[in-house]
Amino acid sequence: MGFRSWLHRWTAPPPVGPAPDEACKLVLVVNHGLKMGKGKIAAQVGHASITAMTSIGEHDRARLAAWLATGQRKVCVKGDDAEHLLSLRDLADNSGLPTATVRDAGHTQIPSGSLTVVAIGPAEASRIDRLTGDLKLL
Repeated sequence: MGFRSWLHRWTAPPPVGPAPDEACKLVLVVNHGLKMGKGKIAAQVGHASITAMTSIGEHDRARLAAWLATGQRKVCVKGDDAEHLLSLRDLADNSGLPTATVRDAGHTQIPSGSLTVVAIGPAEASRIDRLTGDLKLL
């Protein structure tokens, strides 16, 4: 996709549709079992945030607009390991919540293909909290 197409997608008016009736947030579940350094975690969370935002912008502009209008709330929490992250992603997918996964390229601290972060949202905070509300903050 060319730059003009990408820019048009982000600047085009959102389609008519129902907006969420509450504030939205993005929860980033970090694979704590990998023992990544702080900088590595920051980079992986950044990748997950951008992936989540761009993928929801392709099919649910009303939800994206609601998230952008309410301060783009992001919360980072600890996941136990890759299996835990995948189970949360599957629960979110089955609940109709948008998800994004990030796997590392393996250039620095961890092996290539390691699941580092699962993003859930942006979506209504109460819906995400049902799945992630018991996880500890990072």
